[in-house]
Amino acid sequence: MLLRARIVLPVSRPPLSDGAVQIEGNRIITVRPWKRFAAAERRSATDLGEVILLPGLVNAHCHLDYTNMAGLLAFSRRFTDWIKSITALKAGWSYTDFAESWLAGAKMLLRNGTTTVADIEAVPELLPDVWSSTPLRVHSLLELICIRPGLSPRNLVADSLKLLDSLPAGCGGIGLSPHAPYTTTGELLSRAAAAARRRHLPVAIHVAESDAEFEMFRRARGPLFDWFKTQRDCSDCGGVSPVQHLARNGVLGPRTLAIHANYLAPGDIELLARHRTHVVHCPTSHDYFGHEPFPIERLLRAGVNICLGTDSLASTRRERGRKPELDLRNEMRTLAADRPGLAPAELLRMATANGAAALGLRRRLGEVSARARADLIAINHAGSIAEAFEAVIHSEGPVAASMIDGGWTLKPAP
Repeated sequence: MLLRARIVLPVSRPPLSDGAVQIEGNRIITVRPWKRFAAAERRSATDLGEVILLPGLVNAHCHLDYTNMAGLLAFSRRFTDWIKSITALKAGWSYTDFAESWLAGAKMLLRNGTTTVADIEAVPELLPDVWSSTPLRVHSLLELICIRPGLSPRNLVADSLKLLDSLPAGCGGIGLSPHAPYTTTGELLSRAAAAARRRHLPVAIHVAESDAEFEMFRRARGPLFDWFKTQRDCSDCGGVSPVQHLARNGVLGPRTLAIHANYLAPGDIELLARHRTHVVHCPTSHDYFGHEPFPIERLLRAGVNICLGTDSLASTRRERGRKPELDLRNEMRTLAADRPGLAPAELLRMATANGAAALGLRRRLGEVSARARADLIAINHAGSIAEAFEAVIHSEGPVAASMIDGGWTLKPAP
């Protein structure tokens, strides 16, 4: 298969005008100017026309289960109020509610250009059935919560691994997700991290998301501490930041995705960088809660790999006349508005190659290059090549075409 586009945006190198991508099976063979292909090759090509052809977006953090919760929670900037509200809402949902929500979210991601998603799975009963309903590359990370007295971290991790072992091989991958420092124990964190390392699995954990969480672990006080002190042993709180708590329990590492990392103590950034831990920023969720400015510049200077995620629609405000959507381009736009000094090329890397690296798929996803998987999207664009990065970020609505593993998931217009 040979695809021609007015602009090819590889991400791993500068944009290419009047370029073409040659695909064999599910992999890219070569990327070069259209004129450098032989006449015989050109005759069988698919000309996508006035589009930018680029790698499919990699959503490094999502909760597909919660998609249909959009607008169902009363807006509150208090993180503890939100946690209590979503916990109550989840308790009233059925398997069917979660399944329909998951499927709705997957469809949103596909039409908006995501081809790979790291999804936190709070309802493991959905697996593997929901996988077969979507061509998305879904990396399902099983959520682990351990605060009830008598619940064995050893058994919880063992049962999760047993479930993962029973799942068929899919287009995406699997992993573990201890929910957060405040909903786990040190033993669960260390056991989950050790098991993931043995099996070369990714680990995702919400950490330092709110000032309430930071205050809970740093000072052993605050609304989150007061709420959880009757539910968990809080002797691990006080004197450490949430990131330092993860470090002392062996969670940080090159296969760990630290979700949010909004509130950091002195030395935390150096810890994340030294352990080569990836940080996933979710700009619209960050804006929803009105968190302090995300320390992106300091993280980047330290060499931390920053990825982007949509989080869930449960932490998205409804805008009049607009239905909330899971759309990684909206995350890029939100971050660009908050940090106008960030180059558009850097923003796009955060939504493609950086997310692929966090999932252990560097150079295999998130870029258009030889030997990478043929996961591609096309964005309509009639402007100049100099505007290509900004055009992708500011595009809205369904993408013009989408391909995963060499097969069209959204066919280009004839």
